[in-house]
Amino acid sequence: MLTSLARYFPFLAWPRPTAALLQGEFWAGLTVGLMLLPQGVAYAALAGMPLITGIYASIVPALVAVLFSGSPRLGVGPTALSALLIGASLTGLAEPGSAHWVLLAAWMAILAGLVQAVLGLVRAGWLLNLVTAPVLTGFTQAAALLILASQLPAVLGLRSTWSAVWNTPSLQHFDGHAIAYGVGSIALLVLAKRWRAAFPSAIVIIALTGIVSWATGYADAGGDVVGHLPSGLPHLTWPGMLSWEEFSALILPVLVISLVSFLETASSAQVEHQQAGTRWNENQDLIAQGLSKISAGLFGSFATTASFSRSAVNLLAGAKTGYSNLFAILLVVVVVLWFIPALYHVPQAALAAIVITAVVNLIKPRAILYLFQISRVEGCIALATLLLTLLTAPQMYWGVFAGIVLSLGYFLYQRLHPRIIEVAPHPDGSLRDRHLWQLPAIAPEVLALRMDAELDFASAQSLERHITDQLAQRPDIRILYLAALPINRIDVTGVEMFVRLRRSLQKQGIALHIGGMKLPVEQILVRAGALVPGDDLVLYRTDAQALSSLAPSTPTPKSSVPPGYARG
Repeated sequence: MLTSLARYFPFLAWPRPTAALLQGEFWAGLTVGLMLLPQGVAYAALAGMPLITGIYASIVPALVAVLFSGSPRLGVGPTALSALLIGASLTGLAEPGSAHWVLLAAWMAILAGLVQAVLGLVRAGWLLNLVTAPVLTGFTQAAALLILASQLPAVLGLRSTWSAVWNTPSLQHFDGHAIAYGVGSIALLVLAKRWRAAFPSAIVIIALTGIVSWATGYADAGGDVVGHLPSGLPHLTWPGMLSWEEFSALILPVLVISLVSFLETASSAQVEHQQAGTRWNENQDLIAQGLSKISAGLFGSFATTASFSRSAVNLLAGAKTGYSNLFAILLVVVVVLWFIPALYHVPQAALAAIVITAVVNLIKPRAILYLFQISRVEGCIALATLLLTLLTAPQMYWGVFAGIVLSLGYFLYQRLHPRIIEVAPHPDGSLRDRHLWQLPAIAPEVLALRMDAELDFASAQSLERHITDQLAQRPDIRILYLAALPINRIDVTGVEMFVRLRRSLQKQGIALHIGGMKLPVEQILVRAGALVPGDDLVLYRTDAQALSSLAPSTPTPKSSVPPGYARG
């Protein structure tokens, strides 16, 4: 009974707590919690939300995610990429930080959560494969650049606008104290990361800069600091309704946040399950992340997702179960109840430094170059996604959709233009591309072809056209041999094409020989009445049987290829 319930409530499968287990989980949770606090505040600023909502997003949403996730060690909460998407998507719809902005962000979280939860319930996690690696690479690079650009004014203490700096260059446009806080924080964060990756350096920077700011009277001198934050725990609140126009404006951003945020989750979850030697249940994590986002919207916060950096630190700190995340959440609760006023003097430049050091690792030009080495087309897709994301900012979701369309277009082009080759016996015993390897034909009157694709609506016409062209060029052909082993599936269009081909070959006096046809394909053709026995049709179980029949005077050489070698 408990096992069946654990499928829907994964926390029931957690191991029974022991003193030794809880001790290790406590220290791992403390490390993550100390990272979560400053990052939550910093990412709330990036999303244009009141700073306290970044802490709220680290309590109830994080708790819901860890209880319902099949990957309980994921560090769930605000992330830089999701925060940027929220801030960019809402630009122009409301004033950042206003009540209406918070309302829109809450609805974005609820709608994105509903999308993810429904996808998980109907077990449609495979839809996330629409965002290919080139699209995600290009979008991530662009998003990181946009995040850096958005944080530069805070780090440099910009008092006016970049336009004013350009027109009247002067140091008066910048706050020297903010530069000291920002640049100094970045330097310390980088040094701390090189010293020990799992060290919660962000909370140390927050404390250090806050103390210096308080001691020097930075806030009283007009410095940009965190300021007053409301204390107390978040409470359940139903957000007000939006107009139909506002709901319509949120559709595309919600879809992008649903896709991109779960891809962030996937990158972290796969690492966790590889380390544990378990199988990742993407549909259960979709449900968990969806419920987490819904709770974020209902508790006055913004969309959350799994953080790769915090998840990695959690694993590095030795977390074994979801108890570590419970301790991290408990730490956040303690801070909200008793230590919120201590954040008053923290400079905004220090928060911007935390964001910059968190996202600078996302900028990897070599990743784009690597894609070009593998595939020029996919490298171009990544580059186009990057450029379009930058050019369409703040509506940067258009870059993602453009990348998805380009990827699907390339996929469809490949399906519509399958690889069709003439094959002949290779000395290693396999059938290979006759022209590439300069091999003699099986027999003068035999045309042997192989299509490396499924026989469906996308490839059927290409195969039929190729056969027709080849037969027109070689009127001496009396046998067409089709090496059918690569054909895993056939649809109605493929069946109709097969019937037409057989009739056409009959009229030309050409026999159709087929080798290696797989059972599912054969069963469909039998049900369609396309494999009626006749003198014009010969079936072989293997290519070797076909070679023995089509070229009986030429013995088939024994294979000298090592086991596992990919034959082309």
